[in-house]
Amino acid sequence: MKTRYFDHIDLRVSDMDAAKRFYAQVLPAVGFTDGGEEGTWVSYSAEGGEKPEFFGFTHDPEHRPNGTRISFWADTREQVDKVAKLVKEAGGLVLEGPELCADYSPNYYAFFFEDPSGNKLEICCRLPLS
Repeated sequence: MKTRYFDHIDLRVSDMDAAKRFYAQVLPAVGFTDGGEEGTWVSYSAEGGEKPEFFGFTHDPEHRPNGTRISFWADTREQVDKVAKLVKEAGGLVLEGPELCADYSPNYYAFFFEDPSGNKLEICCRLPLS
């Protein structure tokens, strides 16, 4: 049986300093708590496991954002709201929300944003209010 569904995210950013500041605030809030630099890469690992999932990024001066979006899971709507607040404080661009997106599914609560390099991200919770 499969124990996980992805190994890592390998992201390019146009401004490494801005990305470091932004992701140092946002990634721990979504579960990637162990951060570090190795060579030209910065990465944050999830907790647990021998080889945990990680979110890494590196500088690419030619980076051009596109329509690809990475979405993080939240256990509660309150966590979505907390991350939305952190993203705003960290200088991320708010695209939508946080809001209920009933056209996605009846309990889809999400916040859509961009990092300083224009990469599209989201945090969502699919659980009903308890």
